[in-house]
Amino acid sequence: MDEPGTATAGTATAGTATALEAEPVPHATPLVTGDTETSKQRSDDELNQQIAAAFSDIITHAHEVGQRIAAQFGLTLSDTKALFILEASMTMKELGQRMSCDPSFVTAVADALEKRGLARREPSQRDRRSKNLVLTPEGATLRERLCAELSAQAPWSTSLEVGERRCLLTLMKKMISCRGGR
Repeated sequence: MDEPGTATAGTATAGTATALEAEPVPHATPLVTGDTETSKQRSDDELNQQIAAAFSDIITHAHEVGQRIAAQFGLTLSDTKALFILEASMTMKELGQRMSCDPSFVTAVADALEKRGLARREPSQRDRRSKNLVLTPEGATLRERLCAELSAQAPWSTSLEVGERRCLLTLMKKMISCRGGR
């Protein structure tokens, strides 16, 4: 029997506190105060800096791979990007938006693709004032070859398994969808 004035786990006696013996909850974050909060913020800042540096390295590596592949096919990186995006006929304006570039630059890319016989301009069916850029059969063939090379040499293809790539894509889409918010 308990001594007077004491409590057992899960019970209380008038005028005494309850002593609970509990297992720690692995998914619960303990309340952090004082210097520990500053330490947590520093750790979070360091993690964010490491992520930013890793993204920078991946972008640099992907850019280098893209340039190397473009050079193999005698193209500029911009021409390669346009071919990659042009899986179907699209307006010059849409291509510019998807390439994140100025309309005058899209004109230069379209000129280069036309000169090589990889694409042609034609009036848009929806808006006769707009021009669509359409791949020629040669352009479609080259696009397939480029996509195969990019898939084979991309950093995510060469270093991640299929499940990891699916996870990466999910995380990337999540980051893109929030665009600046938490």
